[in-house]
Amino acid sequence: MSERDYAPLSPACVRALNDKLYDKRKAAALEIEKMVKDMVAKNKPAEIRRLLKVLGQDFANSQNNPHSRKGGLIGLAAMAVALGKDTSEYTEGLIRPILANFSHSDLRVRYYACESLYNVVKVARGSVLPHFVEIFNALSNLAADPDQNVKNGSELLDRLMKDIVTESATFDLVGFMPSLRDRVRTKNTFARQFIISWISVLDAVPDIDLIIFLPEILDGLFIILADPTLEIKKMCENVLSEFLRSIKQDPSRVDFAGMINILVSHSQATDDLVQFTAITWIKEFVQLAGKEMLPFTSGIMMAILPCLAYDTDARKNIKDTAKAVNFSLMKLISLEDDFVPEPVEIKAEGESNPEMDSQLDLPSVVKVLTTQLIHTSVQTKVAVLRWIYHLHTKLPNRMMCHVEDLFPILLKVLSDSSDEVVQNDLEVLAEIMSRHPTDNRLAENQSESTLMNPYFTKFITSLLKQFSCDKHLLEDRGSFIIRQLCVLLNSKDIYLTLAQILLVEENLKFASIMVETLNTILLTSSELFELRSQLKELKNEESRYLFLSLYKCWCHNPVATIALCLLTQNYSHVCELIRIFGNLEITVDLLKEVDRLIQLIESPIFTYLRLELLDTPHNEHLVRALYGLLMLLPQAEAFHTLRHRLDCIPRLQMYHKQENKPKDTKKEVNNCPIDFSQLVEHFVQVQEKHKQHKIAARTATLLEKGVKNIET
Repeated sequence: MSERDYAPLSPACVRALNDKLYDKRKAAALEIEKMVKDMVAKNKPAEIRRLLKVLGQDFANSQNNPHSRKGGLIGLAAMAVALGKDTSEYTEGLIRPILANFSHSDLRVRYYACESLYNVVKVARGSVLPHFVEIFNALSNLAADPDQNVKNGSELLDRLMKDIVTESATFDLVGFMPSLRDRVRTKNTFARQFIISWISVLDAVPDIDLIIFLPEILDGLFIILADPTLEIKKMCENVLSEFLRSIKQDPSRVDFAGMINILVSHSQATDDLVQFTAITWIKEFVQLAGKEMLPFTSGIMMAILPCLAYDTDARKNIKDTAKAVNFSLMKLISLEDDFVPEPVEIKAEGESNPEMDSQLDLPSVVKVLTTQLIHTSVQTKVAVLRWIYHLHTKLPNRMMCHVEDLFPILLKVLSDSSDEVVQNDLEVLAEIMSRHPTDNRLAENQSESTLMNPYFTKFITSLLKQFSCDKHLLEDRGSFIIRQLCVLLNSKDIYLTLAQILLVEENLKFASIMVETLNTILLTSSELFELRSQLKELKNEESRYLFLSLYKCWCHNPVATIALCLLTQNYSHVCELIRIFGNLEITVDLLKEVDRLIQLIESPIFTYLRLELLDTPHNEHLVRALYGLLMLLPQAEAFHTLRHRLDCIPRLQMYHKQENKPKDTKKEVNNCPIDFSQLVEHFVQVQEKHKQHKIAARTATLLEKGVKNIET
């Protein structure tokens, strides 16, 4: 290469720049510095640009000799020092060839490139900001450099750049964001540390509003938060805390909608810190943005509902925060939101409808709730059921179209092993059944409302079907479910509907068991006090209708029928029924039921009955009825209990003359419009059906055994 190719450099200077020794290259740099100062003094910009081109292209980008690159880099730094305040006019020519060496394979070249750019930036300062993105990207790469010296050099340059950005009022944040958005997703630990440090610096600059661009980098920040390096996690946690503090101070400039889905996705992370931080942010978003969060309700639910199942101390903070989110989210939904949106005209892409944008996406919410209802956690199931109940109370009209989908799922939940889950499930079902079918409002007359609601009979029918198919459900939960229903709804409606359905039940054995269960609940449950009181005195047509309806069904179980008549003080009819017992098959099960009835007679429920035994001589039918029960029993504990009770009756009763006996004033003979002879006939018919059913069942069993014997 001829000498004029390197003009205005002297041959000696050229040789020195290409030398492998640093001292010789340093001497050449001093010569270049002196030369440039002279050019500036004589105002020779053309020669300066010529020298800049020689150093930048011929030396700094030399393809064959790494020492030439080092010479070019030190020469460019010397030019910047010489140019001083005039460096800004030549910034691009100085910076670009230096940055090209940041990725060179020779670690010494990379190191000298850092040193060279540091010296250039130190002189140029703010004039390098138009090239900030290029410098930032180069530094980001060097942050992960395998050589520690190179990393040390890049860190010096990095601190200098941060100082310049902090003191500058012209930093182009908009132009920088695409690069930051891409770089924040890096997987390298050192690069992550570099990125986090820059975000922290930018956020601390008063004139830089990073919050408005937060949606672009939030996902990357949460990814970095999951880094296994404790120092990186702590740095990222602090940055996120500062962002959240800024959001709480001035929520009006925050794009909540642009970030909520990012938070939802990270709230399901396996890393506890990431999950806790994401849910904490969601909590603040719901409280700050209010109804703006309603369209994202389903996603938020997916994030928080599973967290309610956490039961370890390590995750207690996550669970508590999730509870707070759940509570705040429920408060956002009010009766004002209960409208069915009209079809809207399709708008051009990018346009939005403010009214629809702030609306709860109910179908997606219901879908999430039904999915979470199969969760194994009691806490999650309870929260889901309370959500469904809340939606039915606040959005009854909009929820109407979802009842068909929810109803069978709610019925299945009745089989849950948790009392709390079943109770909340019943509350939801009761809410559905207590709504008026036409206007979906709670009627003042609860009885009228439940009977008119089509889901009431449907529910009772489905419940009985479940009891019939699942013996354990009836045994373990039957009494609890029915008692709770009687608290939540009208107990009379429930018993009437159950009686009407069971009256035509084809499975007679199940009907008998179900009647026994209902009868026990009726006689022992405090929730049914009013119903017992209504039956005890058949004073009006309504109470008599109730008695007759129950009686016809109760005939499926003879002992339950006796108990019902004792409760309603139809003692003479009890005597007639007990005489019929002589024609019935007295089984061990029946005797056990009589035994339990004797125990009930000794309970507080039948205090009034025991006191009537003192009412001599007007209690003849009651005494005869009790003696009839006594005769049915073997001489076991129940027999002796009842006998001792009867021994307490005043003896005068036993010697009272029949002809002097006053007319019985009990309602069964006091012109009461109840045809007891017809009831006796019905009782006999039902018992005959049970008899034939048992014979058929035994025959079928014998035939089945015979077939098996033949086959074997």
